[in-house]
Amino acid sequence: MSRATINQVKTHNLANKVAQVTIFFWIMKIIATTLGETAGDYLSMSLGLGYYIGFAITVAFLAIILFFQIQAKRYRPALYWLAIIATTTAGTEVSDLMDRSLGLGYALGSLILVTCLLSVLTVWYYRDRDLSVYPIIKKDAETTYWLAVVFSNSLGTAFGDFLTDNMGLSYIQGALLTATVIGVVIALHYLTKLNDIFLFWLAFIFTRPFGATFGDFLTKSVDQGGLSLSRGYASAIAFILLAVVLFFSAQNERQNKRKVHE
Repeated sequence: MSRATINQVKTHNLANKVAQVTIFFWIMKIIATTLGETAGDYLSMSLGLGYYIGFAITVAFLAIILFFQIQAKRYRPALYWLAIIATTTAGTEVSDLMDRSLGLGYALGSLILVTCLLSVLTVWYYRDRDLSVYPIIKKDAETTYWLAVVFSNSLGTAFGDFLTDNMGLSYIQGALLTATVIGVVIALHYLTKLNDIFLFWLAFIFTRPFGATFGDFLTKSVDQGGLSLSRGYASAIAFILLAVVLFFSAQNERQNKRKVHE
């Protein structure tokens, strides 16, 4: 590896603010979405707070976490993934609020969220002429990145609920359908020359309903096709799994850094 390349890697490691997109990234993204689904339902349903209060709590939590994330000087894995969890939890509340409290339905809600996501990506592109998701160094690019993440996770939640509530698919069928879409995206990445950024956001959206339907499968009653686990118990399991994968991801990253310096 050339000295220039090594210096570039060092600069990215010091200034970059977001996680690198690896297999660990996607595993943690799916687990985080499962946690977001079960934790969001725990707030609004298990605790009986309702969708308006649940939405207010999750948005306030999201705002606080994103403030510290954006103000941080470099990528901090625990803080970054806490922000991802916050966006997935808020996405659950946004989807439920639009459908059950505002009466918009999942189809119309998904259309609104698609419009919001495309608007954010359009503004991002015309401002920076670049939609790269790694590395992200500039604060304005990171702010737009997190807006896109919030709308993507909310859209994925609404789409997943549309599959089970409107199309009548079981939670396993919904998970299999979204897993198939993710598989197609992976194939397109390796077998075609389609834009990687487009494929990233496509995968980012569809990993949300995959994780969400799995979360519903864990917590919904047996009559509804689930395992009837408590939402608190399912959330704890997802959180522990995420922490374990994050640990191994950090170990792998440290090993890669050592190889760069050798």
